[in-house]
Amino acid sequence: MNDHAPATAALLGRFVTAIAPLVPLVSVWVHGSLAGGDYQEGRSDLDLIAVLRLPPTPGQERLLAEVHQELDAAFPLAAKLHCSYAASGELDDPARDHFTWAHQETKYRPITPVTRRELHAFGRVLRGEPPASVLPPIGDAELAAFVVRDLREFWRPALDHPEWWLEDIWVDLGMLTLARATVTLRDGTLVTKRQALAELREMRAPAPVVDDIERRRYNSPAPPAPEWPATRAQLTIAFLVPAIDAVVARHSPPARDTPEAHR
Repeated sequence: MNDHAPATAALLGRFVTAIAPLVPLVSVWVHGSLAGGDYQEGRSDLDLIAVLRLPPTPGQERLLAEVHQELDAAFPLAAKLHCSYAASGELDDPARDHFTWAHQETKYRPITPVTRRELHAFGRVLRGEPPASVLPPIGDAELAAFVVRDLREFWRPALDHPEWWLEDIWVDLGMLTLARATVTLRDGTLVTKRQALAELREMRAPAPVVDDIERRRYNSPAPPAPEWPATRAQLTIAFLVPAIDAVVARHSPPARDTPEAHR
């Protein structure tokens, strides 16, 4: 861990020490901002993957949840610590769900193609072997298909709920996801959030919204005017709807021409 994030280093050290006696731990990997070099302590999430020899039992899942709850009580940063627990023999399928602690609760979710590409490209090892030793690589076509599907099936329908876009997290993730998807589909690479902000400017995204995201992530802005969340939501939705539609249309296979289409 870098010298500029001592609280983060202390939390991660305690985390690995706490879970090691509870499960057959093989490796712990870091992905996301902390691995990619754009980590902002207190603002960025801590994205981890714990690889086990065997899937956790229900009893082990309860013990792991208790560890996370204890860390939440002891470390302010622990609320941002997310970890999926995956058996080494179950890493072959990107659609397989794994026991996960995220947003201060348990859930089951997959290790997505984007996460897998991050781990291979710049993942960091907290314990054990590197990702390439057990994690199958993700090809460009599989990565692109996932990115397009995520835009089409999650982000585009979310824009039909304008009340969600009053919240910072929806604006930030929606805008940055589009920018990162655009780069990935263009040249197969992954970019940081800072680089995604630059891409948004190239895409002529509404400057007040991009500036707002940047200030909150990298500076300490003053509280916004009361009307700003509603204005920002309108600007964001007006930009994302046609932008997502265009990306999805550009990277989706053409519809098959069938006799039924001409009736």
